[in-house]
Amino acid sequence: MNGIHDMGGMHGFGAIPDIDGPEPFHHDWERHVFAMNVALGGLGLWNIDMTRAEMEATAPEDYLAPGGYFYRFLLRMERQALKYDLASPEEISSGVVSQPPRSGLSAMKPEQIAVMVAKGSSSMRPTENEPRFKVGDRVRARRINPETHTRLPRYVRGCEGVITLVQGSHVYPDDSCHGDENPQWLYAVRFA
Repeated sequence: MNGIHDMGGMHGFGAIPDIDGPEPFHHDWERHVFAMNVALGGLGLWNIDMTRAEMEATAPEDYLAPGGYFYRFLLRMERQALKYDLASPEEISSGVVSQPPRSGLSAMKPEQIAVMVAKGSSSMRPTENEPRFKVGDRVRARRINPETHTRLPRYVRGCEGVITLVQGSHVYPDDSCHGDENPQWLYAVRFA
């Protein structure tokens, strides 16, 4: 998808602020939004690539609004809660539960959230295919303009690079955002 989220290499947004220390959160509400993000993801209704695609669907004026990264998380979670019948628009606007929870779902326990954040989950998948490229091969990134999610940044599309690492077969995010894992070989590519 070509949108405001693909900001790599763009100028005009000011300096990137330093983060002092290992703590990624600047406010308590950010910590809570992050925990809700992991807990909701633990329901198994969507995968990380569906989450990225939903984040990319954020309107530019909301994407660039004050509040930054975790504010975008919150907007995305609200849309997913509506899409997957986890909350009604009234519940989201009021903050008050008015309907019984969706049945058939198991919530993560708080201690499971810490484990999920620490360990994550692997995107590696088995494959019968051999890798198409090897370390040192020169490759050219496709010049694409998809209407949906892609992990190929705009600033390297059509550019030539060199394979520096073959990382195994992984879920292909561009298809995974539609529910199809379609494992592909993953390469690290160095671009000039």
